Amino acid sequence: MRLKNQDLYQTLENIVGIENIYFDELLKNHTYIKLGGKADVFITPTNYQQICEIVKVARNNDIPITIIGNGSKLIIREGGIRGIIFSFKKLKNIDVIDTNIIAQSGADLITVADIALEHELTGVEFACGIPGTIGGAVFMNAGAYGGEMKDVLSSVLVVDVNGNLVKKDAKELKLDYRYSNISETKDIVIEATLTLKKGNYEDIKAKMDELTIKRNERQPLEYPSCGSVFKRPNGYYSGKLIQDCGLQGYRIGGAEVSKKHAGFIVNVNNATANDYIALIEHIQRTVKAKFNVDLEQEVKIIGED
Repeated sequence: MRLKNQDLYQTLENIVGIENIYFDELLKNHTYIKLGGKADVFITPTNYQQICEIVKVARNNDIPITIIGNGSKLIIREGGIRGIIFSFKKLKNIDVIDTNIIAQSGADLITVADIALEHELTGVEFACGIPGTIGGAVFMNAGAYGGEMKDVLSSVLVVDVNGNLVKKDAKELKLDYRYSNISETKDIVIEATLTLKKGNYEDIKAKMDELTIKRNERQPLEYPSCGSVFKRPNGYYSGKLIQDCGLQGYRIGGAEVSKKHAGFIVNVNNATANDYIALIEHIQRTVKAKFNVDLEQEVKIIGED
C-alpha cells in the first residue's frame, strides 16, 4: 500500500463500511484482458451519498480518483493505480418508467438491452453485446453497428469535483464519436436515463439476434481482449488498415493482433500491459508508415509502470 495515512483509511472505511473497501486490491481481477497491478484503495460504494462524501475527502486531501467499470476498455499498467479507485459494481439498479430506462452506473449494458427487449422498447439494440457498464458507456459514448449512446441518452446524474449531485442534460456532455467531455469536467457518472421508443418484441429480438451473430462471427471472443483497440479514422476502418499491413497474428510477448479481426489485440499467453502497449505502438507506426494514417486509441491506458 503506497499511501500511509491510517486516519484517512479509517475515515474512508467509516463512510462505506469495511465490506466495501479493499487495500492493495489486484486490478487484473477487474479487467477483461486480465492485466493490472494493485490499487491503493479500491472502493465499491453502495449509494450515492457515499460517493459524494468520498469525493469531498479526496479533494480535501489531494487524492486522485479513478473510476473503472467492467474494465472492458482498460489497459492497466503493472505498477497499479495510486489513490482511490471506484468500482460501481454494487450500483446496478435499473428502472423502467414509460419509455425511459433509468440505470445506475454499474449496470451492464447487455442487461439494459435485455430489459429494453422485455418492455418492448427499441433504440438500444446496438448495446446487446457490448461488455461494458452504463457509466463507461456514457463516458466514451459507446456504440456498435451504427448505434451509440448519444442516440438514446437524455440525461445523467453525476457527482461533480466538489462532491455535489448534479443532473445534466445529455447535450451538456458534448457527445461525439467515442467522446464525452467528462474527461475534462471530471464528473463521475452515477446514473443515466435513456429515452427509447415503443417497438415490437419480435422485431427487437430479431435485431439483437442479428447483431449477436455478427459479433460472434467477427470478433475473437475466445480470448481475453479489450475490444476494438482503435477509433475509426476518417474514411477508413482501423481493422482493414491493420490487416492490409499484414499484421494479423503479429505478436509481442503474449499480446497478439487477432487473426479473426485485426482491430482487436488478444491476450493469448499471459500478456503484460507492456506487451499490449508495445504492440499498440508498433501497429500505429506501421499504419502511419504504409498509409500515412494516424490511429487513435479507443482503449484507455492508465496506471504506473
